[in-house]
Amino acid sequence: MTTDSLPLTWFKSSYSGSGGSCIEVAANLVASRGVVPVRDSKDPEGPVLSFPSTSFSAFIADIKAGSFSR
Repeated sequence: MTTDSLPLTWFKSSYSGSGGSCIEVAANLVASRGVVPVRDSKDPEGPVLSFPSTSFSAFIADIKAGSFSR
């Protein structure tokens, strides 16, 4: 799915520091389209990846559960 013509409201987590390794998400398409667009905060004009909202939710749940801890 392309998001080129859709209005996106981008935000970055309040946990993001100033290190520059952040992503931004546009959660305003979850209800209407069932997708979560994601982009690199350092390149806001760059490519946008869109993930199914169920997959993105599972990814966030795994992060919170510590599945990716070192």
